[in-house]
Amino acid sequence: LWPWLLASSGLSALVQLVTLPFFPDSPSYLLIQKGNEEACRKAIRKLWGEGDHQAEIDDIMKEKAAMTSTKTLRVLELIKERSLRWQLYVLMTVMTTLQLCGINAIYFYSFEVFHTAKFEEYLIPYVSLGVGLCECLSSILCSTLIDRFGRKVLLWGGYTLMGSVLALLTMTLSLQHRFFWMHYFSVILIFLFVIFYGIGP
Repeated sequence: LWPWLLASSGLSALVQLVTLPFFPDSPSYLLIQKGNEEACRKAIRKLWGEGDHQAEIDDIMKEKAAMTSTKTLRVLELIKERSLRWQLYVLMTVMTTLQLCGINAIYFYSFEVFHTAKFEEYLIPYVSLGVGLCECLSSILCSTLIDRFGRKVLLWGGYTLMGSVLALLTMTLSLQHRFFWMHYFSVILIFLFVIFYGIGP
């Protein structure tokens, strides 16, 4: 079953490969990059139907004007630019915490936790698949929550809840040999951690 499951990801790639030639180019790409207004209008009509789409074309033209007035910076110039320093710090912090938040450790040790929780050997891959499915569903949920609460709230909330879950998980893994039910609590915490990771960071 697993080889078929892994091969199924190639199905979406095949569908894209076959259908992409029939999709129109992006109107903004045609107008900004190629400078072809007629092709842009044609693509807009294909995407949104017949009608007056001058307002959309005017928006793309404004975007083009803004892009031409903006200077493209090299990496060293970006680092030296004082006006962009705080944005750079925030970006570096978010990316660093994303790498060090513990999600890789959770995925790496989850098999061992499931095995210690006395799951049958043949069931463990399906439980691991459930963990991945939780991350996928929570990421979809995040896209609906981000407009309501904002990115900052989701980041703070996600990292706070993930930190709390990791503290509890450390405790349950330390006590799993004393209490038989700690194994199952550890499994629940793994699922919660992945959900909070998908919703937050």
